[in-house]
Amino acid sequence: MDYKDTQKIISAKERLGILPGLARIMALLEDMDNPQEKLNIIHIAGTNGKGTVAESISEALIKGGYKVGLFTSPYVNDYREQIKINGIEICEDELSYYVEKYSEYEVTEFELLSAVMYKFFFDNNVDYAVVECGMGGLEDATNVESKNISVITSVSLDHTNFLGDTVCDIAMQKAGIIKENSTCILYPNKETQHIFIDECERKNTKLILVEDSDDFKKNNLKTAQAVLDIIDKRLKAEYPNLPARQESIGNILVDGGHNEAAGEALSRIINDEIALVAMLGDKDVKAYLSRVAPHCKKIIATQVDNKRAMNAADLAKLAKEFCPSVFTIENPIEAFEYARGEGLSLVCGSFYLARLVRKELL
Repeated sequence: MDYKDTQKIISAKERLGILPGLARIMALLEDMDNPQEKLNIIHIAGTNGKGTVAESISEALIKGGYKVGLFTSPYVNDYREQIKINGIEICEDELSYYVEKYSEYEVTEFELLSAVMYKFFFDNNVDYAVVECGMGGLEDATNVESKNISVITSVSLDHTNFLGDTVCDIAMQKAGIIKENSTCILYPNKETQHIFIDECERKNTKLILVEDSDDFKKNNLKTAQAVLDIIDKRLKAEYPNLPARQESIGNILVDGGHNEAAGEALSRIINDEIALVAMLGDKDVKAYLSRVAPHCKKIIATQVDNKRAMNAADLAKLAKEFCPSVFTIENPIEAFEYARGEGLSLVCGSFYLARLVRKELL
């Protein structure tokens, strides 16, 4: 099977969407001889900061001489970047091999990807697998191991149609990755801390609370460092440079964050922007825009090629509540070209939009 055929299989499974439950992936992993049970897993859940903490832990471990598998999502440049060993993406032939071998299983795209990730890491004998949850935790396709070091990053409202309408509901889902007789590292989540404390007590799991510094970047770094201190106290966490996470490309800031907390973080570093914005309809769009749009002098609302995408006109209508100058251009490439001509300085609201724009910029 060549890589184009692999991409077709992945696309076909993507059309299944998000389906609850772990029965499908557990059946697949059972036929793989449960590789996830033979790995040292650092499992990371949270609303914001998962990718940053995962990358920081992975980079420090690699520098310390360990062989490290890293699983993150969504991808920004290439699908294969979601699965890496020591910073190197799974190659096309390797991904094609695993996808072809297990393509007949009735699983979603993310379930297949997660299972392939665990098998690939086991087959390559990694010392640690740093695994970022896709969504939530309790029923996330990555949540299939019986032991781990669990890490909970910042918790706020997101994916409410799947995870619940309150921060505490969402925290309960994140707490689902905590395993019995293990260790859990908890980012300073004051509102929901009691939920994780109770879960750790119930499961006889050691809980390490990260001291709050009132700065999300410092807290992310402290969270990563707390994990490293368990493994090897010589290792030091450094803040990684990640694509589409407050990333500067020339004079344009690109950020894929899409919830209110991400909007709040972005609002602290922007002012008087000309922004290109697209969002998915299942996000709390108004809450996000309430944080970002007041810092924009002009917004060009567009939409991405995704069945969950918010219509550009609907997005523009919401944006006008917070920004006096809003334009609508449905086609994202046309919107980008127009915005660039107007002095574009910010691209935000969606990793799908960030992915598209980065290709044009780079």
